[in-house]
Amino acid sequence: MKISLERLSFTVLTTSCLLGLTGASVPATKVSDVELKIGIVQRFASNPDDELILEPTEGDKLKLTFTNDKKLQTLVTANPVKIQTAMLPLTQPVLDERLVLGTFRTFETAEDSAEMWRKKGIEVEIAQPERWQVWAKREVYDTPLLRRLLLKSVKESGQKTAYVDSKVLRRVPQASWVLNGYRYNRNNLQISSSKNLIKVNNKSGESKSKRLYAGRLKLQPNAYGTYSLVNNVPLETYLRGVVPYEIGSRAPQAAMEAQAIIARTYALRNLRRFEVDDYQLCADTHCQVYYGLKGATEKTDKAIAATRSMVLTYKNVLVDALYSSTTGGVTASFDSVWNGEERPYLKPVIDTAQNVWDLSQRSLADEKNFRLFMSLNKGFNETDQKWFRWSRESSLENITKGLQKFLKVKNSPFAKFKTVKDIQVVERSKGGRILKLAVDTDIGTFHLYKDEVRSAFFAPRSTLFYLKELNKGTPGTWGYQFVGGGLGHGVGLSQIGAQNLANLGWKNGRILKFYYPGTQIQMLSDAVKVGK
Repeated sequence: MKISLERLSFTVLTTSCLLGLTGASVPATKVSDVELKIGIVQRFASNPDDELILEPTEGDKLKLTFTNDKKLQTLVTANPVKIQTAMLPLTQPVLDERLVLGTFRTFETAEDSAEMWRKKGIEVEIAQPERWQVWAKREVYDTPLLRRLLLKSVKESGQKTAYVDSKVLRRVPQASWVLNGYRYNRNNLQISSSKNLIKVNNKSGESKSKRLYAGRLKLQPNAYGTYSLVNNVPLETYLRGVVPYEIGSRAPQAAMEAQAIIARTYALRNLRRFEVDDYQLCADTHCQVYYGLKGATEKTDKAIAATRSMVLTYKNVLVDALYSSTTGGVTASFDSVWNGEERPYLKPVIDTAQNVWDLSQRSLADEKNFRLFMSLNKGFNETDQKWFRWSRESSLENITKGLQKFLKVKNSPFAKFKTVKDIQVVERSKGGRILKLAVDTDIGTFHLYKDEVRSAFFAPRSTLFYLKELNKGTPGTWGYQFVGGGLGHGVGLSQIGAQNLANLGWKNGRILKFYYPGTQIQMLSDAVKVGK
């Protein structure tokens, strides 16, 4: 699919307008900019005390637009608008249920599962009520009978973890806002301002924050019976709220420019993630961190402006622009972390500008080679950084609790196990990532695959580790030591590594070609395909 007006909406704005808040100075030239829809608060009203306070900037006013008795109504105010939640009793109980075909740690794994179901002729959708899930499409399987017939068929085919998530609702959350002494209860509210700047004070639960967002906001229902606050924002402005929080404002210029190109590419490649909720991207690490304009600096704005409209492609298709903070000395291939189509440009790369290790001669799939590699700590781009090498211990008690919780979420029959007898790495990738881990229990042996390993245990920071059995001076096994490297999935660019390469004098293009071999930087145009 090509990037075009049919796929994306465009807004005309000036570069100087984008940079005005931080004082960066560039020529004021008009360009077309893609507008994104970012879920900055994804599940508002999940708790009865959730509250949002929206405010205009100094000298500005908020414009509130909503439908009242099928008529569009607009209110303008210079005062803060407080959005609260209340539980609304229903006159009749309502059955709320969905058929969950799988639960996953990441969108990438969920999407691969969704494709598998579609090939079998089953219409599905991807959701994220908490963890990522694949649901039988609600508009198609829209009765309890249809859902249970499908569940029976799915289980007979061997998919034992599918289940119907069912509950009877007697009350539902209702968002409302107070203005001039009146309380308004509407499911959709659009908020804008003359300056296209809105302060958002999120006073909900653990996600408390005060941030400044450019563009427009919309409070809208989502797929979970709650609400999402969505920020409609131009792509280049969005990057001003990403780059400072992903790589930081102290990074070398070339590293910040590489981050800007990758973040722009990532956003455009991943617009499909939240179709079920009618927005495109989230604002946390399930996508990329986006915290609005408060952290924007002249340095980060300069890096964004210097790379404006630049994206990374492979054969004219946007790359799957995955990146992480730290690789542990070797990047991961896509298929060593997730299932799905191979990405030729996402393959293991030794993360160093020096000749430290030759993967073609000494594969890290070999356990002896892997342990030798993990003993090395000099000459890498990430040497001396916090998560380059790590070691953590975990008792059998904690390991058991973590595994039981993980298996329960997946609706696995092994969730009923009581005792872990042994844990062994069965298979590694060429780049050393764990592909298959065997857990022997009192009710049998089950396996964890690829990125599941990070979900199932408390200890690992990545899947680049080996295990040491610990007894702590007592008979039997006390627990395990996890000895590893890197933080996160390790696929694609290392943010720490990119900074080291930039300090060595590498420019953004060379840095990106190092982490994504065979790719090239292109200007965003209709010649560039989105890909999937």
